[in-house]
Amino acid sequence: MTGDLPDRTRRRLLMSGAAYAATTWAGVSVFDSPLSSASASVAGLAEAQASQPFSFDWLTSLAQRLSAQPWLAPQPRYGELLNRLGYETFMGIRTRPGHELWDNSGLPFSVEFFHLDNNTRSPVEINIVDANGQARPLTYDPGMFSYPHPELAKALPADLGYGGFRLRDRRGDKREWLAFKGASYFRSPGSLNQYGLSARGVGANTGVADTETFPTFTRFWLYKPNPDDDALTICALLEGETMTGAYRMTCQRPGDVVMDIESRLFMRTDIQRLAIAPLTSMFWFSESNQRAGSDWRPEVHDSDGLAMITGQGEHIWRALDNPPRPDYSTFTDTNPRGFGLLQRDRAFDHYQDSAVSFENRPSAWIEPKGNWGAGSVGLFEWSTTEEIYDNVNAFWVPERPATAGTAWAFDYRLSWTDESPFPDTLAQVVATRTGRAGKPSDYDKQRATSRKFVIDFDGPAIADIDPVTQLSIDVTPSHGMITNPYVIPVGSASGRWRAFFDWTGETPADQEAVVLNAVLRAPDHKTLSETWVYSYYPRALPR
Repeated sequence: MTGDLPDRTRRRLLMSGAAYAATTWAGVSVFDSPLSSASASVAGLAEAQASQPFSFDWLTSLAQRLSAQPWLAPQPRYGELLNRLGYETFMGIRTRPGHELWDNSGLPFSVEFFHLDNNTRSPVEINIVDANGQARPLTYDPGMFSYPHPELAKALPADLGYGGFRLRDRRGDKREWLAFKGASYFRSPGSLNQYGLSARGVGANTGVADTETFPTFTRFWLYKPNPDDDALTICALLEGETMTGAYRMTCQRPGDVVMDIESRLFMRTDIQRLAIAPLTSMFWFSESNQRAGSDWRPEVHDSDGLAMITGQGEHIWRALDNPPRPDYSTFTDTNPRGFGLLQRDRAFDHYQDSAVSFENRPSAWIEPKGNWGAGSVGLFEWSTTEEIYDNVNAFWVPERPATAGTAWAFDYRLSWTDESPFPDTLAQVVATRTGRAGKPSDYDKQRATSRKFVIDFDGPAIADIDPVTQLSIDVTPSHGMITNPYVIPVGSASGRWRAFFDWTGETPADQEAVVLNAVLRAPDHKTLSETWVYSYYPRALPR
């Protein structure tokens, strides 16, 4: 999030170091009656603590035992103080130089810790695991932070605790590359060094009205790396009212940030929708619905589509939308090969905002390991009128009911990347546009809710096709009818092809969306592209 000051108001549970460094403290008036005084250093990061053997098997056993016990929600300490200390104040607190864990130690990675704030109120337990598999708790040390005013340091208690942590790469550029903070959220700036969408450990009833809960990573175990290691292992205990879980994440940064994740989940209660490997992003408007944005920029989004490769090998692209009401789409599958929220549009002039660099936001791709069985990829979207709200969730939902007492194991690779995570064997959708149906001479004769769709395809699969070739677009609507479908090349040498068609029909019952599916085909009917999918809510365009 380098230089990302305007983006600091985003409703994010994770913040980058650049944002911390660029913000000043607002004042001292709220600290007229400090609750306690913090010493300069309570217990240094290297303080010897009692150790105990640690392993992922032990953690899994602990999570299973806890699932049989009643859930006791953590009671935040110092709630009054955290209420009085706002977000802007905590943005001014940063790690003192030389006070990162493993800083100047010759190790490939170092760790900075997040302060608690008015959004993240409960501290997480941090443990360090040595080469012999012995784990030691890390004592909170307020001396590792620098505060923008002495009165702030005096007001903070000496046992406040850490809100999370972020990793830095010490092998050259010292970039921040992975951060954990709040519930089970984590995210990475990827290879383009720009934060965007987030991931979560798990979701419970995501998109089910008024029933969603947010299990939390309450304890972490960081494995101390060796000097020549290229990966860092992180284990975490997940706890919540609906489930417990054990996670092992092997994290590396060879360019893209890649995380190999093992998860073991144990249900405390019945869950209507168990969301595995959930991704959370923001989509306000793009070329497909720019009329919805009352903003000076042409496009504002962290991701522009949900990509999938089914167990049968079908490639699907579901263009994201900002629907007028909550919309839940499901894609039934067995043993999916991969899915993710992608930012395909990488052109700066499509966003025109150098402060937040939407064109550099990472994509996140989930690649299951082993067989995940029957289930569906779920996409939950809801309406937003600002960029500060994450309004898109994508995840896997197993078909088997998640009832109390059931246990689950899901292993997968999560890649934070700027490029397509799969080979370009088929043409890919690179733009979706909509407008008035019909031709300029008969716009007024069309039904107000009829709509023209224009889809751009690109990629090696179609780049060398002769422009005079008669390609076709095969469109299937869930309601209504398709008229005037045709395909033309975009320019004489771009390699892109553009498909057009109009939809018209009655508005579906209960104001449901019209689901459209389309593929690009060769003259011999061979499939040339991934399947384009879109949910259209019929509504009149402004005249």
